[in-house]
Order: sequence, then C-alpha cells, then structure tokens
Amino acid sequence: QEQLTESGGGSVQSGGSLTLSCTAPGFASNGCTMSWARQFRGSHRLWVSTIDNDGTTRYEDSVKGRFTVSKEKDTVFLRMNSLKPEDTARYFCNPIGLDCAYTSARGMQVTVSS
Repeated sequence: QEQLTESGGGSVQSGGSLTLSCTAPGFASNGCTMSWARQFRGSHRLWVSTIDNDGTTRYEDSVKGRFTVSKEKDTVFLRMNSLKPEDTARYFCNPIGLDCAYTSARGMQVTVSS
C-alpha cells in the first residue's frame, strides 16, 4: 500500500478558516476519487465531501458554501471557511477506486471555539 500523508487541522475561533490536505502518491494517474469524512466525539464517521477524478465535487448540506474541495496532482485539499463550533471533529481523507489502496488515514483534529 502507498503511504497517505495528511496535514492541516488545528484550533480556530468561530468564523475562522483552516485547510486540510491529503497526499496520495499516484492518486491522479490511478483515477482515484477522494472522500472526506469527519468523526464527532463519541460518534461514527460522517461523509463531508467528495471530489471525483474528473473534478466533480459534492458536499454534505451543512458544509455547502463553506467548505471547498480541490485537488492538485496527487494532493487533495479541503478548504474550510466560516467554521462553526459544530464543525469540531476529526477529519479523514479516504481515496476510493480500484487502484487506490493506501494506508489508513490517521485523521486531523479540527477544533472550533466559540
């Protein structure tokens, strides 16, 4: 399996912004889709956003207009604006596809204070 590299996360005040990134070697050439999910404390993971290999993006309703997913070569970004305390969670990237086997993401903690 290829190594997945995550970066970003941290603590911000309500209304602030953060960018998460996830690098998956071969992601672009293998035609992978990248899915982002988040896990609230004591809960299971919930889908947040997806970007397909052709650039098509989708968002969960609560983040539409605030989060933007993009990609550049083998790195996918999740730009999060207008963050709210309820966005506090651990965020995970997950490459999807036939030739998209990577190590499991450890996740990135995002904490938004009011």
